Amino acid sequence: MSKKDSVSDAINTDATAVTQLALTVFRLNGALLHWGDRLVEPLGLTSARWQMLGAIALAEAPLTAPQVGDTMGVTRQGAQKQLNLLLEQGLVEVKPNPAHRRSPLYVLTAQGLALYRKADALWMAEVAGLAKVIPAAQAGAATQTLESMLHQLQPVNTSLEIKS
Repeated sequence: MSKKDSVSDAINTDATAVTQLALTVFRLNGALLHWGDRLVEPLGLTSARWQMLGAIALAEAPLTAPQVGDTMGVTRQGAQKQLNLLLEQGLVEVKPNPAHRRSPLYVLTAQGLALYRKADALWMAEVAGLAKVIPAAQAGAATQTLESMLHQLQPVNTSLEIKS
């Protein structure tokens, strides 16, 4: 086998492994959304709305719809749709944005914060079971790998080029 063939085989092996990782992430995303929907349904939430509440709750300052979307990896339009539903439910409120008049800031209402805390408590109770079968070191390694992949795939401007 030539050196060129072994390099090509290594690249194919790496590409296959990354492809398997991506497919697993797609399946995991679907499973997490389904699992999350069941978890927070008793609270009158969906995974999508829980994500939006979480983005706002965990932020250090109020967020715009595009910022909420960026934080949770969804489009601005997807975030806006869920924020509008949360607004109707009285779980978030709109504040003026001095930096951009047409892009308001979203904050949790007292009711929204209380509901987020209930969802978080449900999550913590359930995730304790997962933590028993997925050790911290394994979770940390997986997180690091996924963050590397995310860093490579997130568009900086509008470029879809893989960063090397």
